[in-house]
Amino acid sequence: MTVPVPVPPAERGSLRIADRVVAKIAARAARDALADAPQAEHVPIGTRPNASVALRRGSAYVRLSVELGYPNDIGAVARSVRLHVADRVQALTGMDVPDVAVEVERLHSPATHPDDEGRVR
Repeated sequence: MTVPVPVPPAERGSLRIADRVVAKIAARAARDALADAPQAEHVPIGTRPNASVALRRGSAYVRLSVELGYPNDIGAVARSVRLHVADRVQALTGMDVPDVAVEVERLHSPATHPDDEGRVR
């Protein structure tokens, strides 16, 4: 009787994760990171980060477009988002994330979105 030789995991098959799936993971991670950002209450409800991803040789290059509350330390918030997104994408996909580019598309402040409570039409 011959004993079958186990096949190493790397030779059992392959897994391909679509760009759009990695982009959804990145967008969700950015949303989670921005939930606790300073002045987050000034960003309109329903505003979500937009993500695009380029996959090359097992690495994910992420581009994010976000809206932030104002005033805050934009550099610190962007750095926090970058680190959180890179960690989550790496943890959930196993891909290296050498670059996360964050573009701040819009700033929201209480002055640009005043409460309509005192106004009657």
